[in-house]
Amino acid sequence: MTKRYYAGIDVGTSYIKTVILDETKGIAGSFIKKTGADLQKSISTTFQDSMQTAGISLDAIEQITATGFGRNKAYLADHSITEISAHARGAYHFFPYKSTIIDIGGQDTKIIKINQNGTLVRFRMNRKCAAGTGSFLEEIAYKLDIPLNELNTLAHKSTKEMALSSYCTVFAATEILSRIKEGEHIEDLVKCAFESIARRVIELDTVQGTVVITGGVVTYNDIIIKILERYIGKDILVPQNPQICGAIGAALTAMVPEHTD
Repeated sequence: MTKRYYAGIDVGTSYIKTVILDETKGIAGSFIKKTGADLQKSISTTFQDSMQTAGISLDAIEQITATGFGRNKAYLADHSITEISAHARGAYHFFPYKSTIIDIGGQDTKIIKINQNGTLVRFRMNRKCAAGTGSFLEEIAYKLDIPLNELNTLAHKSTKEMALSSYCTVFAATEILSRIKEGEHIEDLVKCAFESIARRVIELDTVQGTVVITGGVVTYNDIIIKILERYIGKDILVPQNPQICGAIGAALTAMVPEHTD
């Protein structure tokens, strides 16, 4: 018998994530690419790359579901769902419990609560501000002239507990530069930036029960998980490759579409 495949496209503000699942819900292929200026071209290229990693053609894919801020530009998709629904579905696939899901993305942070059946109970999102998101870290890295992928390593070297006085991305970056001039160690101040993100998450909503974390920020910065665990006093569950969790949720919806919205 010919295998059937189902695809999810998560069109985020920073990255496009595509996932192809086989009929057993196993990941046959996936790809992640920066969201370019030509959104439709970026979506098409990323999807083609995921099909190449799966070793299949478009004809083998039964259904495609899109999610994310640019889901309406994914013309390949048969239908779309919100990113809230996609992350809830993806997280529940890995951890089928009543839980609080924290998603830290490039431009927004979400807290999603689902019941024991995986049904959405409520959600909260940050206001239109870069603080508490991946963009905050990008600005800090830019101001310090440090590669973004080195921030996590630097933060792990910190041995001092400090806090930034400003949540605002622009003011926080300026504060860090000023405090470096005053003699503070750069690794301590980089850790402060991660602490700032964690505090914004905690202030967004109550974090109770089983906690699952998703998003690109935690994929590359495990320090944020450790800080959040310290704040909430419990271990946090992390799905395999949390950056594509929303795309997995979309692909699962393509397979069983009763949760489309």
